[in-house]
Amino acid sequence: MTDLLTPATTARVGAVRDAFRAGTTKPLAWRLRQLVALRRMLVEQGAALEDALATDLAKSPTESQMSEIGVVVGEIDNTVRHLRRWLRPKRVSIPLAVAPAAARVVREPLGVVLVIGPWNYPVQLALVPLAGALAAGNAVVLKPSELAPATSALLARLLPEYLDRSAVAVIEGGAEETTELLIEKFDHIFFTGDARVGRIVARAAAEHLTPVTLELGGKSPVFVHDDADLVSTADRLVFGKFLNAGQTCVAPDYVLATQETAGRLLPHLRDALTRLYGAHPEASPDFGRIVNDRQFARLTGLLDGVRADIGGQTNPTTRYIAPTILDGVSLDSRLMQEEIFGPILPIVHVSGADQAIAVISAREKPLALYLFTESRTLVRRFLRDTSSGAFGVSIPAAHLLVPGLPFGGVGESGIGRYHGEFSIDTFSHSKAVLSKPTRPDTLKFIYPPFSASRDAFIRRFVARTGIRRSER
Repeated sequence: MTDLLTPATTARVGAVRDAFRAGTTKPLAWRLRQLVALRRMLVEQGAALEDALATDLAKSPTESQMSEIGVVVGEIDNTVRHLRRWLRPKRVSIPLAVAPAAARVVREPLGVVLVIGPWNYPVQLALVPLAGALAAGNAVVLKPSELAPATSALLARLLPEYLDRSAVAVIEGGAEETTELLIEKFDHIFFTGDARVGRIVARAAAEHLTPVTLELGGKSPVFVHDDADLVSTADRLVFGKFLNAGQTCVAPDYVLATQETAGRLLPHLRDALTRLYGAHPEASPDFGRIVNDRQFARLTGLLDGVRADIGGQTNPTTRYIAPTILDGVSLDSRLMQEEIFGPILPIVHVSGADQAIAVISAREKPLALYLFTESRTLVRRFLRDTSSGAFGVSIPAAHLLVPGLPFGGVGESGIGRYHGEFSIDTFSHSKAVLSKPTRPDTLKFIYPPFSASRDAFIRRFVARTGIRRSER
């Protein structure tokens, strides 16, 4: 395996590790400087980032500011505001058995972190984990996605201009370069992408027993209950689903509803599409395009032989797929076998909440689950009877905008979490620290040899402290 490593890759990773070992990244002042510089880059280079995102994904400048640049700026601001408190050692209580003593938990940086970014949000999903790793005091190697080449090239040029290049390296390239990087030994690997590649990353990390955070995806379901406000539901579904042309890991992947509710919802969805993207979405400056020909072919293949109730038009020249909604889709359909990750929304008819929960529970645990209802009882039931990375009530895809909420999957949809203080947890080692004075030496009562009187003392002590703990 080491024969596959190129000297250039090894040298760049080694240089970053040298910076960490020299203690460059550990001071709080250094961490804050990097975060402030990263924020300055986002503001000063906003127009260049907007242009790159338009080139890669046809994102509008407003969408780029809202869903990419703004998310990172908000994350940085929240981290800068709270970082000193998050890093403060946390004292813990001392049991009588080791008193007198002092105990605390100290967060220390892991070392060198590899961040592998995806193509669908190539700014947000590369720079939010980068910011978290820097805030935790790590050196970082960032690998942007080659499938968003304009954004990748821009980040490779800009980041060394703003950040400490001794401790932050950007390595561009495709599968070959990523494979080389995965052979290297890192202290943590953070990957955002699909489950297939996630397994490859996990296997490579296992060679070095390197911990991983895998932000994956899956089919995030929506259940629309009969009591939902269908006008608001339609607006929010259309916005959450068709943002970035549906290429969003937490986008609603399919809708579950009774046939009667689906019939009432459909015209509201049509109206919402017109309000958001006009009568001809292909002409809308706010509706994006599919990232490449391979993804376009995969998505149009899902529509082969399927009648769309809304949309369905495609243009291979511009990789345009209209916002498409299909009612009455079978659970056995190809559309229900894989994550769609595009502007296609199937509606599956169910008999009610019972069958909706059964359908969701029979599948892999999703990255997000959304419920539209006015019933608090139904909300509590879905919380109790389903499992998902996140749960949204009457709002899809917005939970990642809340810095205090963890973002991550469960099961097939991911391993680990980040955002806010959860990023500090992910990119730090929580070290247990215990300090006990040598005088008085209370431990002498438990040293061997164990005489009958000492045995009796220990047994009485265990019984008493055990009872106290069980009563707490």
